[in-house]
Amino acid sequence: MTQPAITIPEHEIVERFVRAAGPGGQNVNKVATAVELRFDVANSPTLPEPVRERLLARRDRRVTADGVLVLSAQRFRTQDRNRQDARERLAHFIESGLYAPKKRVATKPTRAAKQRRLDAKRERSNIKRGRGRSRRDWE
Repeated sequence: MTQPAITIPEHEIVERFVRAAGPGGQNVNKVATAVELRFDVANSPTLPEPVRERLLARRDRRVTADGVLVLSAQRFRTQDRNRQDARERLAHFIESGLYAPKKRVATKPTRAAKQRRLDAKRERSNIKRGRGRSRRDWE
């Protein structure tokens, strides 16, 4: 089952260019190359409802309490490349909400697995008991 691709219109993306932090010499102090991209996940008419719910349900620190995704890109030296990087990361974020996660089927360990675990614990206990001082050392 393939999902249709979601195309986000330009007017739903807000980009702000700021000065980048970190190394880069005088260029960093003079040129606003870092990009802060904002996308309102909660109120976007483009996103289907199930995708919106999955994206907002994720515990992602980049999503604000109002449901706005804030991505900041400053890995590259040029504004254009940082802008492209931020948009790629937005695409990956939205792509992660396209597919519903599989439901986990609860299973129980087999009797043999339980026995192996207990045997391993018993063996480990014997090893540790052997490390202690023997009775002869106390007398």
